[in-house]
Amino acid sequence: LFVSLLVAFYYQQDDIFAFIVATLTTIGGGLVLKWRGHGADNSMSRRDAYLVVTLSWIVFSFFGTLPFMVSGYINNFTDAYFETMSGFTTTGATILDDVECFPHGLLFWRSLTQWIGGLGIVFFTIALLPSLVGGQTKVFAAEATGPIKTKLHPRLSTSAKWIWSIYLMLTIACIISYYVAGMNLFDSFNYAMSTTATGGFATHNSSTEFFHSPALEYICTFFCFLSGVNFTLLYAAVIKFKIKDLFKNSEFKFYAFMVAAFSA
Repeated sequence: LFVSLLVAFYYQQDDIFAFIVATLTTIGGGLVLKWRGHGADNSMSRRDAYLVVTLSWIVFSFFGTLPFMVSGYINNFTDAYFETMSGFTTTGATILDDVECFPHGLLFWRSLTQWIGGLGIVFFTIALLPSLVGGQTKVFAAEATGPIKTKLHPRLSTSAKWIWSIYLMLTIACIISYYVAGMNLFDSFNYAMSTTATGGFATHNSSTEFFHSPALEYICTFFCFLSGVNFTLLYAAVIKFKIKDLFKNSEFKFYAFMVAAFSA
């Protein structure tokens, strides 16, 4: 929210107040939860882990609706919650008919929800808050997808940070590629976040078709393909230098085959 607030300040549009309210409310909510949880037992069962994952999506999405609601661009709570949950879950479905009437700050926040959700809100939290005693692995297992759910590093938080680093590097490379191919900087950021999250939110009603550029569409396709790979596989390939293992992996081979088959 704070980053989106900076974007709103930069463009000086009518969503500044909404982000101020949303940011302060979220900080306040976080402080209350921290206060209520002070001194609590940090150990966690598998059932607790699944509950944490479920509640995280619900609570994050609730706070994510605030910029849309306070600004008045989405007046209905159900619509705002749907839009936010669609972002955090990278579903890509939207209730908006005309995104081009939205101010830059809200468009950036909308794209950012997908980017954060692209690798999992809870995964992100594990990377930043490694304080759960015995609970990290259970939460990771509840949040992660794919067959690789074992510890990739003696400290799970370190693995999470490395995987997020790969995600960040992919995003930066995508931003640069879009910008070099002709997008302005704002669109490059938004479309890159949406692409690496494989979500689909856009800043234009016609999405990438708006630019009438085959080069941009090829870039989008390439980074969508990379971002669709299991990030634990990319972690093993890039960080542990086991690139050959990536091409030997049955999941990756099936994924590449399906993409090639349906693209032919």
